[in-house]
Amino acid sequence: MRFFNTFQCFSLLATSLALSPPEKRDWVYERRDTAILPRGWKQVAPAPDSMLIKLRIALPQSRFDELENHLYEVSDPSHGRYGQHLSMEEVHELISPIPEHVDSAKNWLSAHGLTDLVFAPASDWIHVTLPIRKAEELLETTYHIFEHEQTGDRLIRTLEYSLPKWLDGAVELIQPTTSFALYKAARSTVNWPPDSDSTEAESKFATAGDDAPASCNFKDVTVECLADLYKFADYTPSAKVANSIGITGYLDEYANRDDLEIFYKDQKPEASGSQYTYYSVSGGLNNQTNGTAGVEANLDTQWAYAISYPANQTFWSTGGSPPFIPSELTPDNTNEPYADWLDFVLSKRTVPYVISTSYGDEEQTVPRDYAIRVCKQMAQLAARGVSLLFSSGDGGVGDGDPDPETQQCHVIGTNRTTFLPSFPNSCPYVTNVGATYSYPEVAVSRYYSGGGFSDYFPIPSYQKDAVEAYVKALPKGLYKGLYNPKGRAYPDVSAQGDYYRVWYNTNKVHVGGTSASSPAFAGIVALLNDVRLQAGKPPLGFLNPLIYKLKGNGFNDVTVGNAAGCGTIGFNATEGWDPVTGYGTPDFSLLKELVV
Repeated sequence: MRFFNTFQCFSLLATSLALSPPEKRDWVYERRDTAILPRGWKQVAPAPDSMLIKLRIALPQSRFDELENHLYEVSDPSHGRYGQHLSMEEVHELISPIPEHVDSAKNWLSAHGLTDLVFAPASDWIHVTLPIRKAEELLETTYHIFEHEQTGDRLIRTLEYSLPKWLDGAVELIQPTTSFALYKAARSTVNWPPDSDSTEAESKFATAGDDAPASCNFKDVTVECLADLYKFADYTPSAKVANSIGITGYLDEYANRDDLEIFYKDQKPEASGSQYTYYSVSGGLNNQTNGTAGVEANLDTQWAYAISYPANQTFWSTGGSPPFIPSELTPDNTNEPYADWLDFVLSKRTVPYVISTSYGDEEQTVPRDYAIRVCKQMAQLAARGVSLLFSSGDGGVGDGDPDPETQQCHVIGTNRTTFLPSFPNSCPYVTNVGATYSYPEVAVSRYYSGGGFSDYFPIPSYQKDAVEAYVKALPKGLYKGLYNPKGRAYPDVSAQGDYYRVWYNTNKVHVGGTSASSPAFAGIVALLNDVRLQAGKPPLGFLNPLIYKLKGNGFNDVTVGNAAGCGTIGFNATEGWDPVTGYGTPDFSLLKELVV
C-alpha cells in the first residue's frame, strides 16, 4: 500500500517556501510552555552550565489523522481491512513533517551553531545534545536541579521556555523541559504481599469457592493455576509460526537468566533452556551478577515468557532513569527512558506482536502536549500490528488512600482534591490491565487496582457506549468535580494480580500488583496470536476495538470490589465494563474461537 497523493506536490512546493530566519538580533520570542512545580518537588540549585542535556524537538506530524483512521480500520473486526496492518515505511510516510518545517527547525538550530543533529527515521523528531548554557540560550530559559522531597530523586528541568515567533507552527514541543514524570521503582506497579502465613494475609484474602480449579492456591499463584483458571491449559501453541512477545525494562531492572531458568524448571519445564533476545537501549545494562536481579523484570519476563512459550521473546533494558544527580562522571542528562525506548523500537522494521510495560506516573506531571505526542508514537506501533499492554497501576483512583484526612490527591499548585489518572494508561491506543484475585474473581483489595478517567484524552469512539453507560448508572453527582466523565477510561481488561510465584535471586518469593496482571495477560494475547497465525491470519494488533465490540463476550465479568483512593472508596466494579476491572478476565477457550 502506498499513500502518495497531492500532499507530495504540496511538500515539494513547501521546500521552496521554508522560512529563512530574520537576523538573530531581531528575533522576538514567545512563551511556548509553562509548568507549576508539582507537589513534593523543590528547586535546589541552578543546573551546571557545562552539563550536557539531550533535547528532543518534535516537529508537527503532517498526516497523523490519516494514520489514526488507518489504525481504527485495521483494528476493527467488522471492517474489511481488519488485520491489514501498516508497514514501518507506510507509517513513516504518514507522519513525516512537511519539508518547510524541517528546514525552519534546522535554520533555527544552525543559527545557534547546532548542526550535529540526529533525526528520527520519519524526521518528526530532532535530537540534539548540548550544554545547559546553550540550551538556556536556545529556549530563553533557565534550567534548575529539582529534588523530590520524599524520595530524594533529582531532575534537571525548567518551569517555562520560549521560542522565536517566526518558528510558530514549525516546532510542536521540546523536552526535557517542563515534564516532571518519574517512571521510577516506587511508581512501578510491583507490590510485595505480607508473609503468606501471617494473620494479616489471612484476613485480607477471600476464601476461594469450592469450584475453584484444584491447581489454584491464591496465596501461591502458578502458571498451572492461570492455565486452568483462564482455560488455556489444553492449548498447544506452535513453534513454527514466528510468534513473538516483548517486555520492557527500565530503571536498572535486570531480568536474570538464572532465575528464569529456575522458574521454567519449576513452572514450565518444556521451556527449560530457551533464551530471550536482549537489546540495550540508551546504555541499558544486562547485569547478570548474583544479587542484581530486578523483581519487576523477573516477574514480567518469567510470567509472560512461560505463558507464551514457544513464542520468540524479547527484553529491552533501557538506561537513562529519571532520578539524576549530576556529577563529573555522568554529565549527560539522559532522563527520558520511555521516550528513548519508543525511539528505538519505532526504528525497527520487525517488532514483537505483543509488548507489556509496567511503568507509569500521574498524568498531570506530564505536559499535555508531550503526553499527546508520546501517545501518537504508541499509535504508530499499534498501526503496525503491535498490541501494547500496560499495568493499570496500584493506587485505585489515585493514591490508594481512602482516608480523607491523609489522602494526597491534589491538582498541581493547589489544595483542590482530584482523582489522579495515570499516563501512559490514559493513552487511547494502549490496552490497560487491572487486577483481580481469588475465585470467583473479585477486584484486588490488598492494594487497589488502578482505574479512572483521563483529563487529557477524550473518550475514544470504541469505548463510548460502555463508558457512558457506566457513568450514567452512577448515583447522581457522585464524585462530581473529582474526575472527567468524558475522558478516556481504563482499565480495559484484568487478570489475577496477587501472590504470583516468582524466582528472585534464586529464591521463591510472592509478588503482587498490576505488574503481574499485565505480563500474564500479554502471554494470553500471544497465545491468541498463535491461534490466528496458525490459521494463516495476521496478529491481533491494537486490541481495544475488538475488546469493546465483544461487549464482554470471551471474558469473565468481575462485579465485586472497588478502586479506592483520594479520600474515597472510589469506583465500584459492576456488571459489564467498569473502571476497576474493565470487561473482566480472559476465557481463552471462548476467545480463541472469537478471534478467528
